[in-house]
Amino acid sequence: MAKSKEEKCGWCLGSELYIQYHDEEWGRPNFDTQHLFEMINLEGAQAGLSWITILNKREGYRKVFAEFSPEKVARFTDAKLDKIAANPAIVRHKQKVYAVRKNAQALLSLRDSGEEFSDFVWKYVDNSPVDNKVRKLSDVPGSTDVSKQMSKDLKRLGFSFVGPTTCYAFMQAAGLVNDHLVSCPCYKQVKL
Repeated sequence: MAKSKEEKCGWCLGSELYIQYHDEEWGRPNFDTQHLFEMINLEGAQAGLSWITILNKREGYRKVFAEFSPEKVARFTDAKLDKIAANPAIVRHKQKVYAVRKNAQALLSLRDSGEEFSDFVWKYVDNSPVDNKVRKLSDVPGSTDVSKQMSKDLKRLGFSFVGPTTCYAFMQAAGLVNDHLVSCPCYKQVKL
């Protein structure tokens, strides 16, 4: 019997930046609150756009949003956010720009109540990545009951641009779920 051929998840092919993101970051469990804050905001910025658009502007986002330091972003003034919203280094969408500050404030409020953002999001998967054993891209859902609940809870806490699809994409990006194809070399690396 012939051994099955390993092949990368097809969505990342066609761009070196995409391949690097797929191989080194996407789907790998991350428990760092600042990184998770970056990812939930970048996923929110992506709504209605392609992920490669956001990846191409990621460094711009990091620069204008103080490397996604929630403490710094929470103090941004409306004037600063308006200036950011006009910057071509990011997607110029005023509501999405203002949402980053709102999300920083919500994250800090959560922390003030005694819960770290990382602990909050990881509890949705019992602190262990869900292995979906994806065989083909068409098997990957756009959202799940878990992402719907996460979305509802984040909105209740004051977060914005965190719909169920955004939350599921965030779960994939941050490694809460392993949606690498089982044929992808990264699947086994993440599963370890």
